[in-house]
Amino acid sequence: MEVRLFPNWRRPQVGLKPRREAQRPHLPQHARHCPVLEAGSSLGFMVYPPLEKHEAFKVWYEGEGLYRFVYYVNPTGTQWEGVLSVAVMLPAGGVGMFREEVTYLAPVPEASRENALLMARMFIVPEDLGTPAGAVTLRGAWNFQTPPGWDTVYTPVFNMIERPVVPMMVIRVETDWHVHESEFRYVLQPGQSISAAHSLPIGQGFFVPREDVSLRDCTESEVAALKASAGEFTERKAALKRTTSYGLQYSPHYRQMSRAQGASQVPTETGTPSIVQSSGTRVAPVAETVTDGTVGKTCRNEPCPCGSGRKYKKCHGQQP
Repeated sequence: MEVRLFPNWRRPQVGLKPRREAQRPHLPQHARHCPVLEAGSSLGFMVYPPLEKHEAFKVWYEGEGLYRFVYYVNPTGTQWEGVLSVAVMLPAGGVGMFREEVTYLAPVPEASRENALLMARMFIVPEDLGTPAGAVTLRGAWNFQTPPGWDTVYTPVFNMIERPVVPMMVIRVETDWHVHESEFRYVLQPGQSISAAHSLPIGQGFFVPREDVSLRDCTESEVAALKASAGEFTERKAALKRTTSYGLQYSPHYRQMSRAQGASQVPTETGTPSIVQSSGTRVAPVAETVTDGTVGKTCRNEPCPCGSGRKYKKCHGQQP
């Protein structure tokens, strides 16, 4: 399946392109040997804000309908400096016009109220503030166009467990015909803030087919077959144990079976999505590798599929 990218209208060609990432910085070490957890983390493509490396911004919700946006730069790489601030005050009862106050925190060429408001709208959607109370909508650097019959689901970054966890409103959009900008609406509590930087993802987008799903009960013979399969899997998993260098035991059986299943299936148009850049170049989510005759998707820092317990880059992934 092919998904096409088009840039943020207000700041084109600025910001990282969407990509998959199976690792999370604060998950415990055992998560690196849990293929189902990594598969969940890499379900969608990370979406980043339209920021350069030396830029950042922060949005505060101060309560009672008051929000504050601050834009920062770090031109020397040593210290972040505030450039401008936009305070947004919602009307009482949520009905009527909201008020915007602009403050420049540093001398800026061509400084004007209009330029400051335009800068804020590159990153957030002021019209969405306060729906519901505390809501802040962040814009992505790149947007998705899916093939016919496929939708885009916008979610927070999966498996980010460090607190405080900011809730987000998940939406599903028919992006095969509707030109939709990647937007992520978080809901802050009074006194909370949310930050964005060049390499910090603001959410994930993944793709689902727009088709009906029906459910039915398994027959008795199907239930018996499933129980037998589960028992066989448990026995083989227990028989295939590995110990890491720091004493953690794990079994690579699921990962090996997953590789074998992937090798036996012929890719179709409705398989794993790939991203097509504006230049027309296809970007696969993870490089395909061949390991012991098994075709799979193995990152350099993942455990080697051969079951040695070593990282792939230090085992069968070593450069000749």
